[in-house]
Amino acid sequence: MPRIKSARQNILSGVIKKPWGNYQILFTGENFQVKRVELDPGGRLSLQRHQRRAEKWTVVCGAGTATVGKKKIKVRRESLVEIPVKKIHRLYNTGKAPLVVVEIQFGDYFGEDDITRLQDDFGRA
Repeated sequence: MPRIKSARQNILSGVIKKPWGNYQILFTGENFQVKRVELDPGGRLSLQRHQRRAEKWTVVCGAGTATVGKKKIKVRRESLVEIPVKKIHRLYNTGKAPLVVVEIQFGDYFGEDDITRLQDDFGRA
């Protein structure tokens, strides 16, 4: 993947493996970041929230359930899910194929240490 460098933007590469699937940071800019997130069949993210960023998920392929607060939302290709800052959320792949989403994060910090896990299938804090 080509790299674009400037004071404001940067295309990054490298797939990060996770117990539920993987993600790749596609692009970072001033106050936003774009990721490709892929959940394996049966995989689910931790029940979590962020203090410093909001997220928007667009489902590219697959099917699953998104939890946002107390709402459970069935998602499939072209579904859009909005997660406000500090809102509890989770994504779960209920299908037999990978669930792929493009995640756009908005905020002033995107580090993994901004994840507060409330429940996790893999024992992570």
